[in-house]
Amino acid sequence: MKALITSGGRGTRLRPLTHTQNKHLIPIANKPIIHYAIEYCAEAGIKEIGIVYNADSTAIPDALGDGAQFGVKLTFIPQEAPLGLAHVVKISQDFIGDDSFVFYLGDNMVVGGLKRFIDEFEKNQSNCHLTLARVKDPQRFGVPEIVGQRIVRIEEKPQKPKSDYAVAGIYIYDSSIFEAVNNIKPSARGELEISDAHQYLLDHGYKITYSEITGWWKDTGKPYDLLEANRLVLDNLQEKNEGQVDENSLVTGKVVLEKGAKIINSIVRGPAIIGKNTVIDNSYIGPFTSIYDNCLIQNSEVEFSILLERCKLIDVTIRVEHSLLGNEVEIVKTQGRPATNRFLIGDQSRIELL
Repeated sequence: MKALITSGGRGTRLRPLTHTQNKHLIPIANKPIIHYAIEYCAEAGIKEIGIVYNADSTAIPDALGDGAQFGVKLTFIPQEAPLGLAHVVKISQDFIGDDSFVFYLGDNMVVGGLKRFIDEFEKNQSNCHLTLARVKDPQRFGVPEIVGQRIVRIEEKPQKPKSDYAVAGIYIYDSSIFEAVNNIKPSARGELEISDAHQYLLDHGYKITYSEITGWWKDTGKPYDLLEANRLVLDNLQEKNEGQVDENSLVTGKVVLEKGAKIINSIVRGPAIIGKNTVIDNSYIGPFTSIYDNCLIQNSEVEFSILLERCKLIDVTIRVEHSLLGNEVEIVKTQGRPATNRFLIGDQSRIELL
């Protein structure tokens, strides 16, 4: 079995972060999102993985290399334009050949890995095995209509969903999916919809089975989804200390301190992760916080947040919470008079002031 992982799209719901980086490289618990997808595939015994990426950027191939660090072989497949998930499958036919494969949306995260879904696919001798998750807003997703234990219809982003299930971003196929993606037509929005491919399989008598995800699953398409995924991953951390904690500091709970991290006269309450060479000085770091490498937090407080590389918070008098700060963000107290607020803000940024 092979795997196919998406890493394209424009990440419009995560702007302004995605103006300057691919959303699949945003870290969750200090590890790029797409690493989790590759690791899940490797844990399931899959050795050949295709990565579909935006053809106008080499950020993903440059970041991932040949796959040796994951114990797999990576093949990169450029997509000229974001023309839908079924199009992603279509352009990957030469890579997949006649093999069965896992199709994994690279910005999705699921607890427990992939092997149980692969086992169900093989046991049932399915042509297509879908993963379903109960969600509050199914109209954002492909939604199945289920009669008894059988999926009878799948609709993409319906205004009136027939169930409260979403088709999650993990699919398993045999080669019959290529018949489907090569025969469906673009939708009204000009994309080849994966839901239409699934409906084609249903209409032509192919066997579709499914598993419900009973743990947690996250589509990290929006800022709060990233924070929630970060919380869930941190909650399962194994604490580790490769940094330095001085005698005036208190570190409690599941906390990871990476190499070169320094905690000085501060409180860190886990679950939390502090990246390489990051300095926490006279500050408070609350639960469910990920601070990436080479950051400086001084005389400030942070909780339930994600800070990317080389951020600085200095003398911030109100707690930073429910926040997502991009690379090299600086929030500092103004020096001298007049004591005013000064902002240098990129497109589509958001600031909430007390």
